[in-house]
Parts: sequence; C-alpha cells; structure tokens
Amino acid sequence: MPEKEKKLISAQEMQDLKNELNDLKKNSRPEIAQKIKEAREQGDLSENAEYDAARDEQRDIEARISKLEELIENAEVYDESDLKEGYVHLGSTVRVKDLTFDEEVTFHIVGSTAANSLEGKITNESPVGRALMNKKKGNKVKVETPAGVIEYKILEVTRDK
Repeated sequence: MPEKEKKLISAQEMQDLKNELNDLKKNSRPEIAQKIKEAREQGDLSENAEYDAARDEQRDIEARISKLEELIENAEVYDESDLKEGYVHLGSTVRVKDLTFDEEVTFHIVGSTAANSLEGKITNESPVGRALMNKKKGNKVKVETPAGVIEYKILEVTRDK
C-alpha cells in the first residue's frame, strides 16, 4: 500500500488531535460501554431503542477514533524555528485586499485538520492558501477559482503567538 502524503499541521493542532483522541478513548468509550451494558440488562434487544442508540453512538465514537489515529499518523508538525519573519506560513493571519472585488478579507492559514471557512480558517493546501504561502506584505497573488481568477494584494501578515 502506498504511503500517504504527510499533512503539515501546527504543534497546537497536533496537541488538540491527541487530546481529543485521549478523551474519546479514556472517557467516551467507557461511558458508551456502560450505556450498552445498561440497555442490555433491560431485556429484549430487538425492540430496545436505548440499545440501538447506544450502539449507533459507539459506532460514531469508534469511527472518530479511527479518523483521529489516521490524522495523527499522517501528520507532520512543522518546525516554527525555520519560518521567515513577515512571510505567510501555517499559523499566519493574512489581511488582503481583494483587487477583483475591491474589498478587504482576512484569512488564517491552518493545517488541513483545522480548516473552517466560516471562521476564515483556510488550509495551506487550498487554492488561496497555496497562493499565499511564503509571500509577504505587498506581494500580489492570483488565484484560479470556479468563478474565475481573483487577485489579492497582501496588506498585513501576523503570526499567532
């Protein structure tokens, strides 16, 4: 089986993934096992809605554990000491001027595990994130989108502390 490509994430993202995994294994698994045990003790499992709900919850927890283990295994924590000051990297907040639509937009560049476009968190692997990476204040970038090419000018780059 071919080795999966490593995804760059911050040390904080890695810690968050490990914390969630630990919580699911140490707390959620035993809680759901207890719910299943209690539901079994009620008798006939064929018509036991509590048992079915607990089994569904167990399946969801096990799926999430499996996903987290895969994310952690295929993640690479980037070395922040190698980052050049003033350039866009993972963990940067970038204020840009959208030259196509004449408006300012702020993006927070995160690893793929923390992306949330509704919060302005975009992955370094997205078209906009890829275009902004390793650029600095004053640089212009063009991004190919389904709506056409959008041009941004970088107004400010700040790092999370």
